[in-house]
Amino acid sequence: MPIEISTEFGKVTVTNEVISTLAGSAALECYGLVGMATRKQLKDGIAELLGRENFSRGVEIRRENGRLEIDLYIIVSYGTKISVVASNVQTKVKYILNDVVGLHVDDVNIFVQGVRVAK
Repeated sequence: MPIEISTEFGKVTVTNEVISTLAGSAALECYGLVGMATRKQLKDGIAELLGRENFSRGVEIRRENGRLEIDLYIIVSYGTKISVVASNVQTKVKYILNDVVGLHVDDVNIFVQGVRVAK
């Protein structure tokens, strides 16, 4: 279900895929993030690291009662403080979606699926 934004020049329709791509690329700019993980359950205790071409699969968009919530499934770098990385990702995603698209994001939920050594 796309989001429609009305401006003085007309309507702008933004699909969930666009929001997912923007949120995923904003998250990957943050220090301490190795990559995005799949939303599916862990397979044999190991989270699948997604490539840059499909990192939007690690993002879930929900709209309930007029609220926009984004879930990000991430893999953090070993040796970084997970709470700081998660907070930076939340701040960056909210800022980018507010600044670039003009969306008010109510919640950005972070699900850490794993810790890996960054290459």
